[in-house]
Amino acid sequence: MLFRLTSPSFGDGRMIPPTHTRDGSDLSPPLAWSDPPSGTATFALICDDPDAPRGVWVHRVLFNLGGSLRGLEEGVPAYDKAAGEFKQGKNDFGTLGHGGPAPPRGKPHRYFFRLYALDALLNLPSGATKEQLLAAMKGHVLGETELMGKYQR
Repeated sequence: MLFRLTSPSFGDGRMIPPTHTRDGSDLSPPLAWSDPPSGTATFALICDDPDAPRGVWVHRVLFNLGGSLRGLEEGVPAYDKAAGEFKQGKNDFGTLGHGGPAPPRGKPHRYFFRLYALDALLNLPSGATKEQLLAAMKGHVLGETELMGKYQR
């Protein structure tokens, strides 16, 4: 079996429903994953848009998700869960948690949800950036999977 990331809200390469965007309720989409690599201690999730006018735009950073976790429910609050559960980093909107798609009018933008299986708990504070997370993950990535959704105004 392959390490795989899915969402009941949209398929890979499909349109993200407005509910999960800034044009709707801006709820984080539900995600599910299966078959992580053996030895997975934690997961980290990054969602970004490489089609943004100013370069890659980060929409979500999560880390220290427990190794036994197999998904996230819709609408994860934009603050940290109970101590030890997981931490949320800062997105490019300057806030914690999910910042939904809000592209300029025109062609569809792609949103990559990348899930990393890690062999360790990361020593990072809440509010860490994508760059800080990527640096802390070096040497700890056991596997990676992604789901890509699109959104257009």
